[in-house]
Amino acid sequence: MTLRIAVTPGEPAGIGPDLLLQVASRSWQAQLIAFADITLLETRAKLLGIDIELIPYEGNSSQPKSSQAGQLFVKHIPMRTKCVPGELNSDNGHYVVETLRQACQENMNDAFDAVVTGPVHKGIINQAGISFSGHTEFFAAESNTTDVVMMLATEGLRVVLATTHIPLAYVAKAITQDRLNKVLHIVNTDLRLKFGIKRPHIFVCGLNPHAGENGHLGREEIEVIEPALEALRSEGMHITGPLPADTMFQPKYMQQADAILAMYHDQGLPVLKHKGFGASVNITLGLPFIRTSVDHGTALDLAGTGNIDDGSMTLAITEAIHLAEKKL
Repeated sequence: MTLRIAVTPGEPAGIGPDLLLQVASRSWQAQLIAFADITLLETRAKLLGIDIELIPYEGNSSQPKSSQAGQLFVKHIPMRTKCVPGELNSDNGHYVVETLRQACQENMNDAFDAVVTGPVHKGIINQAGISFSGHTEFFAAESNTTDVVMMLATEGLRVVLATTHIPLAYVAKAITQDRLNKVLHIVNTDLRLKFGIKRPHIFVCGLNPHAGENGHLGREEIEVIEPALEALRSEGMHITGPLPADTMFQPKYMQQADAILAMYHDQGLPVLKHKGFGASVNITLGLPFIRTSVDHGTALDLAGTGNIDDGSMTLAITEAIHLAEKKL
C-alpha cells in the first residue's frame, strides 16, 4: 500500500520551501506531496541551485508509488502575490492557511496517511485578518476535534503540554482536573495506539516551584493536580508525579518516562529544545489523523541562502511515515 504524506512548507518567505526541496533530493518510501504553489518551488529551487523535477499531483494509481531522489509531487495551491525570500507579506497569509486546510481535508477524507507541516509565521497570518494561534489549534478546529495535545519528541525524551499558546498569566486557571483528565487520556491512548507502548509510564510536572512545597508555594498541586492524577491511577494509568519541574528532566526520570507532561509551554520545551534542537519533531496527539512538524520557526534571514539544516524536517517526515506504517 502506498503511503501518501502531505507536506505543507508553511510561510513562503521563510525556510520551509527550502527545507522541502532539500529533503526531496533524497528518496523516500512514500509519496511526498507538497501542498504549495508550484511556481514558488520552481523559483526557490532555481535560486538554491537544486535540480528537482516537480510533478503535478493527480492522485491516481499510475503515478510512482514513492518519491525518488530529485522528484517532488505538488498539489498546486496558488499564492496571492509573488514571494521574496526573507520578506513577509500579509497578502499570502490566506495562501498559507489554505495549504493547511486542504492538507487537513485530504487526511480527513483518508486520501492521505499523514501531514507534515513546515514553519508558519503566526503574526503575519493574523495581520492578514485570520485568527490563528498555531497549527495544533487550527487542525483541531478543522477536524472538529474537541481536545488535542501538543507533543515534542527527540531522542530519549517526549514532552507533552497541558496548555499551549496562552499567556502565562492564564495558565493556573487553565489547569483544571477536567483538563488534566482529558490531556492524560489522550496521551495514554495515543502512546498505546500510535506508538505501540503497551502500558505507558507518564511523569507529570508540578505547576509551582518545588511542586508547591506542600502548599507553601501554591496549592494547585494539592487541590487540582494530585486529585486528578489519583483518579487516573485508579483507572489503571501508570502515572508518576507531580514532581518539581526543575529536577524532572534528569536521566533517572527520563529513562523511565514514555512521556513527561509539562503544565505550560515554556516549562518543558526549553529543556527539550536544548537537548534536541534541530533533531526533534512536533506531534499533535488526539487528531483523527497523523500530524508531525518541524520544531523551529521560519528563519527568515536564512531563506534562499542554502545555509540551513534539514534535520528536523527529515525527522518529521520519517516519524510521520513510521507512525503511518503502524496503522497499516
